[in-house]
Amino acid sequence: MSKSLKLFGGTALGTLAVLTMAVNFADRNIAGFPDNPAVMTAIAPPEPANSGLLVSTANASTDGSEGKFGLGRPALPEEIAAWDLDVSPDGTGLPVGSGSVADGEMIFSENCAVCHGEFAEGVGNWPELAGGEGTLADEDPVKTVGSYWPYLSTAWDYVHRSMPYGNAQTLSNDDVYAIVAYILYSNFLVDDDFVLTNENFLDVEMPNADGFIIDDRAETEYSIWRTEPCMENCKDSVEITMRATVLDVTPDEEASTEAEEMIEAAAAVTETDAQPEAEAVAEAAEESASDAVDPALVAAGEKVFGKCKACHQVGDGAKNRSGPVLNGVVGADIASVDGFKYSKTLAEMEGDWTPEALAAFLANPRGYAKGTKMSFAGLKKEEDIAAVTAYLSTFE
Repeated sequence: MSKSLKLFGGTALGTLAVLTMAVNFADRNIAGFPDNPAVMTAIAPPEPANSGLLVSTANASTDGSEGKFGLGRPALPEEIAAWDLDVSPDGTGLPVGSGSVADGEMIFSENCAVCHGEFAEGVGNWPELAGGEGTLADEDPVKTVGSYWPYLSTAWDYVHRSMPYGNAQTLSNDDVYAIVAYILYSNFLVDDDFVLTNENFLDVEMPNADGFIIDDRAETEYSIWRTEPCMENCKDSVEITMRATVLDVTPDEEASTEAEEMIEAAAAVTETDAQPEAEAVAEAAEESASDAVDPALVAAGEKVFGKCKACHQVGDGAKNRSGPVLNGVVGADIASVDGFKYSKTLAEMEGDWTPEALAAFLANPRGYAKGTKMSFAGLKKEEDIAAVTAYLSTFE
């Protein structure tokens, strides 16, 4: 017998022995399938509580009877109340409470301004809550509580249910009333002494209350859509209608670098960060408004104006938003923009927006005109005020 035959023969005998042992072990130690296996008894679904809400809907059982999982229980009234938060357009579900514009301003500043701005103008990509009046027909409408939402109950319900972001449902009912009152005030829908309550809630008229229609597309349009889809040559031509830069999501690195250099050049004029004195700032503003306006200062002012453009527009086609158009503001009469609803304070104020007046107002809006709807804290740097005044002076 050759060496290879002996090797393979030994391996085969070893394998056979292992298989034999495995069969004997399985035969002795593994139970067979029962003749009459137990099965799970089918049961009827649980009867819902009055609210239709169950903590668990998986075969809820409270009596421990045979054949039921014993999972879940009917929801308690307190648990139902915790979920039952919705408020309907007719006021159903609205709790008793009240809140003033004045209180709302403080609560909004503490809880909402970090995302929505001090006067509801929106910060970054967070939504604007104020402004947009008359823009719904525009190509790029500004949809806010004042310009778009048809029911005030939607604002109350959303604030109560979901805000502040990351800390939802921590506000009291009175806090929610106050915040909603301030949002209305920011949209010029109520006066600064307004107090919103559950009793006068439905008296507030929303500008776009009649701007929605019944969605009848299922009856009028679905049959048109349900046809064979076009797969090629579906349009005569394809055109680009909007670019990402319009949406402020594509940064212009070259322009940004140039602006930063101009800002640094303008900032080099002074090294102080102290509160500006009106006379010194006015003098700088008068020089900037002259025929020889420093281009670097104007560029710096355009950058500073970024803090203002959420509410104010300048240039061709500028429109009133939550703040008035600022074309020609330097030297103009106070509260003189046609069609804009000013606060009572500014409407009754006499005088012009001289460089001195602008300097004092931009440094401390609330201190200069107590009761103004402009809740912006003000520009703290002298060079910023001079720069933005120079920038505004270029628009007539």
